[in-house]
Amino acid sequence: MTAITAETLPAELHKAADVVTRILAKLEDASIPEPSELPDWTRGHVLAHIAGIANAMARQLEFARRGETIELYDGGVQGRTKAIELAAGHSLQEHKQSVETALARAVSAFDALGPEDWDARISYRNGTVLDGGLALWRELVIHASDVGLGYGPETWSRAFCEHLFTFLEARVPETYKFVLQPTGLPQQVIGHGATSIAITGMLTDIAAWLAGREPSLGSLRATAAADGVDLPELLPWPAAAPAAR
Repeated sequence: MTAITAETLPAELHKAADVVTRILAKLEDASIPEPSELPDWTRGHVLAHIAGIANAMARQLEFARRGETIELYDGGVQGRTKAIELAAGHSLQEHKQSVETALARAVSAFDALGPEDWDARISYRNGTVLDGGLALWRELVIHASDVGLGYGPETWSRAFCEHLFTFLEARVPETYKFVLQPTGLPQQVIGHGATSIAITGMLTDIAAWLAGREPSLGSLRATAAADGVDLPELLPWPAAAPAAR
C-alpha cells in the first residue's frame, strides 16, 4: 500500500478538482434541483457543500500559516447546514462560479505550502495541515461521485481506496475485525475485534461500501468462518464535525 504524503497529495488534489470541474461542464440548469446520490440532497446541495468545504479548508491553511486556528465553518455545524441550504437552489452559473473559485482558492493554498508547513496545527480534528489536505481529497472525490454523473466509485483510484480503508477503520464495530480482500490485490485487516469477517470483491466496491456509498460493480461478499453472511452494519462516519456525509 502506497501512503499519500505531503509530496504526493497536491497532485491528487489537482486531479480531484479537475474531476469536479468536468462535472460542472456537464451540468445544465435543469439538473441542479434533481436528486443526488445522497438522501434528501439535490445536486445543488452537493455543489454547495463542495464549495463550502473547499473554502473552509483553505481558511484553515490561511490561519495555520499565521500560527492561528479557526473553526472549520463559521457558526459551526449549524452555520454549515444553513449555508448549504441557502446555496443549494442557486443557478448553474452561480454554482460554477462559487465552486470554481473555492477550488482555486483551496488548491492554491496547498500548492503554496513549504515542507515545514504541512505539520502546522489546524482546528479540523485537532490535526495538521496534512490531515486537512487528506480530508479535502476525500470530500472532492466522494462528492464528485454523489453528483451522479458518471464519476461513481468505480472510478476511484487504488491510492484513494486504500486511503479510505485506513481512514474508515473507525467504522468497524468493536466486536469485529474486517479482512478486506480486494480482487487481485493484497488483503488488508482493519479493526481489532474477536470476530473476523472477510469482505471480498473489487477494490472500489469495498471502498464504496465502507464510505456508505452504493458499490458500482456488485462484487461484494462477506464470509465468517467460511460461511456466507450479510455485510455487517458499520459505525457512523468518523467526524468531529460533519464535513462529509
